Amino acid sequence: MQVVCLDLEGVLVPEIWIEFSQRTGIPEFSRTTRDEPDYDKLMRFRIDLLAKNGLKLKDIQDVIGGMRPLDGAKDFLDTLREQFQVIILSDTFYEFADPLMRQLGRPTLFCHKLVIDEQGFVRDYQLRQPDQKRHAVNALKGLNFQVMAAGDSYNDTGMLGAAHAGFFIHPPASIVAQFPQFPVNHDYAQLLANFRAASARLLAAA
Repeated sequence: MQVVCLDLEGVLVPEIWIEFSQRTGIPEFSRTTRDEPDYDKLMRFRIDLLAKNGLKLKDIQDVIGGMRPLDGAKDFLDTLREQFQVIILSDTFYEFADPLMRQLGRPTLFCHKLVIDEQGFVRDYQLRQPDQKRHAVNALKGLNFQVMAAGDSYNDTGMLGAAHAGFFIHPPASIVAQFPQFPVNHDYAQLLANFRAASARLLAAA
């Protein structure tokens, strides 16, 4: 019994905040978990920046509505789901994700929620739980699943380390240098091959 856990942004879809930065012309929004390992610090920065510029949830959702999954992501996910159960573990928000989940065939998604005021401004956020990716992997292991995982950012390293097999895909060089224990993949075909090889190793060792 094997499960694959995947990050969302940077792995299957473009980085939402980078896209938002480009659409608004506000470069500060381009900071992501690739740049800032402290997620709370990053989100407080984003919320303050939204308020400073008078931007609402709808402004972000309008950008997301025009986004598409990364090239090859849907086919990769479909192929992966033929062999494994797949769960998306993301630090995005349910208020953001639906248009992209629809295009990906609605895989299972665990993420967080935003706190929105009556005027539609983002005032806070609610974590499903702190360090939710690592906790989810450990919970699946506790249910006797063999877990494989892939991500690209600082906030994925707990998940990758907890999994029976963890991989990077498309990570920045700075993160690779800090976490050399996770094999780097440069495309979906390579990652799929590594998942299959890891699956065989795990089954043989069970």
